[in-house]
Amino acid sequence: MIELLDEDKKELNRQSSKGNQLKWEKDGYWYKADFTGYEGLSEYVISHLLKKSSLKDFEFVVYDLTKVKYKMTEYNAAASRDFTGGNAQIITLERLFKNSYGVSLNSIIYKTVDHEERLKTLVDQVERATGIKEFGVYMQKMLVIDAFFLNEDRHTHNIAVVSEGTGSYRLCPIFDNGAGLLSDTTMDYPMGGPVYELMDTVKAKTFCENFEEQLEIATRLYGDNISFDFTKKDVEGILAGAGIYDNAIIERVRAIIFEQMRKYKYLFS
Repeated sequence: MIELLDEDKKELNRQSSKGNQLKWEKDGYWYKADFTGYEGLSEYVISHLLKKSSLKDFEFVVYDLTKVKYKMTEYNAAASRDFTGGNAQIITLERLFKNSYGVSLNSIIYKTVDHEERLKTLVDQVERATGIKEFGVYMQKMLVIDAFFLNEDRHTHNIAVVSEGTGSYRLCPIFDNGAGLLSDTTMDYPMGGPVYELMDTVKAKTFCENFEEQLEIATRLYGDNISFDFTKKDVEGILAGAGIYDNAIIERVRAIIFEQMRKYKYLFS
């Protein structure tokens, strides 16, 4: 149990369509409390499965499960190391464009009718503003992860670059997958609902509502850049470490992942 205080609480300019989770930073770690359901479990499972992918360790944030206490209330939470080193700063794409050009990147994207042009615009404008190369490759990897794990909250407030504070930028490790795996049990995906039917209702938010279309466009433009190498046994081992959650939640997450492994069999090396 980690006890957190008001002085540890952080208000970040990273908005979610579901509202804002409680977040804290203490002793080089970030903590995020469950807000609409089991976001912490989603962060934990997805990040640990990404260890068994073609991504390098520095390309994604690893989350572990913990319990935190804040103002006499206990929460299930996800904990991760601060990957900025204390000097760099996470800059969302939306904030980047507001600061650089005084306009909303999201509004620029959605003024474009063609979905392929939307992604090309996002990638080209980010590369222009930051000098980062191959941002399209980065986006393709992220969109694969989002499609597989059904992350419904990947928008321009939830994609970021890292500013070194000297006018230079670098890619940000892929983070914030808490909206995946039907984690919102409060509003959209209640426990007890038909899992496979609920999966069919999840919509993407990056540049169109269809995960398959987003993935097909990104792969056509920027290539295949990520594969998975985990097995059902690996999934079971990771879920075995999630005992702070009810069995019904664990069973639901297992069913979702196994179904996605069947659907996206081609992503496995």
